[in-house]
Amino acid sequence: MAFEKWQEEYQRKMTTPEEAVKIIKSGDYVVLSQPEPLALCLALSSRIGEIKGVKIHGGGGRDIPWFDPVFDETFQFEIPYVLPLVRDLMDQRRGDFQVVGLYASADVPFMKPIDAYLIQVGPPDAHGFCSFGASCWNKKELCRAAKTVLAEVNQNVIRTYGENHIHVSEIDYFVEHTPSGTTPGGTDLLGRRVTGPGELEKTIAGYIGELVKDGDCLEIGVGGTAEWVARLGVLDNKVDLGWHSENTPRGVATLVKNGVINGKRKKINIGKAVATAVGGGTKEEMDFINMNPLFEVHPSSYVLNPKVISENDNVVAINSAIMIDLTGQISAESIGTKMMSGAGGQTAFAIGAYLSKGGRAISAIPSTAQGGKVSRIVPQLEPGTIVSTPRTLADIVVTEYGVARLRGKTQRERALELIGVAHPDFRSELEKAARKLYWP
Repeated sequence: MAFEKWQEEYQRKMTTPEEAVKIIKSGDYVVLSQPEPLALCLALSSRIGEIKGVKIHGGGGRDIPWFDPVFDETFQFEIPYVLPLVRDLMDQRRGDFQVVGLYASADVPFMKPIDAYLIQVGPPDAHGFCSFGASCWNKKELCRAAKTVLAEVNQNVIRTYGENHIHVSEIDYFVEHTPSGTTPGGTDLLGRRVTGPGELEKTIAGYIGELVKDGDCLEIGVGGTAEWVARLGVLDNKVDLGWHSENTPRGVATLVKNGVINGKRKKINIGKAVATAVGGGTKEEMDFINMNPLFEVHPSSYVLNPKVISENDNVVAINSAIMIDLTGQISAESIGTKMMSGAGGQTAFAIGAYLSKGGRAISAIPSTAQGGKVSRIVPQLEPGTIVSTPRTLADIVVTEYGVARLRGKTQRERALELIGVAHPDFRSELEKAARKLYWP
């Protein structure tokens, strides 16, 4: 009877995208999660002129027309992570940046009352549970906080182990939409194009590979230089690596498949590759993750909690940076007031690595930007630049020119370490600035 009851409930809640979004009224607060439910979002965007002042938290992973200025009276956006599709929106200050804490789950009780939550899920299993797919983050908390939950069922959404599911009874409306041509795992969670590595990425990855020891428990951020570490072969000869990470870049699933990452030396979730998102892989990698008990996907309240992170020994957090000053302040989010991305899990893992026995935090950063015209290592951050990792947590910085170790160093020693890995064209200039700032 229970099986029949959830099936009946599921069919009763099934509707069309156009009907489902009619529950959204002018002035409502709507929340989206990645990957956005495409059919629901397109249906909502088509209501331009019908509704006004709808605030939307999230967006930017799908190419939906509502970021155009003609929609400004209809939708106002709060963006927690700046992706390429919303850069113009943010540069023009038509969107507001949502500052996220160490992990988004903890922020849910402090958000404005959520009128509607739009989400993508997989079809129900035999017990009526729908998978959140390749990413969990704070989806379960949002489902339980929202007045109304609208779920778009995509047949291609993968199913994982861990706390990565929601029951039919906790969702108010279902619509069905499986985009043609998609593969298990759906689209890239960051909406990025895949490009090949250059010599710079290979060199930085090589230095980082030398810093990773057998038995280390890794976190690697998605985007930028850091994510190449998993797929350039620098970890292939390591033994008994662990995985506890916000995201799962390409190459990680292959390392699990080859036994390089096996989690044998972890203190918690032993033998499991743990993340809150696994959607960065190739089709073959996503097929390998699908219903594979070696992987567990959990909410960000668990994965990004520094207390949990630090329970594993030898945590090595590897993340990219945009800019670093000579004190060790690291920005991974903005250049001045221009938002480029968001902190993601970088701050949480810097703290977790700091608290972990034998832990290290590595910042991967090319020495220059704009084709070599500007140094990414600067005397002082430009006013308005967001500090993602404070100098008190700065540890190891890697550029294509080597490794700078900052932990335990004085201000002058830090400056000299960083100048030593800066591009040679800027070292003299940086040294003059450092001596003016930190020497008599």
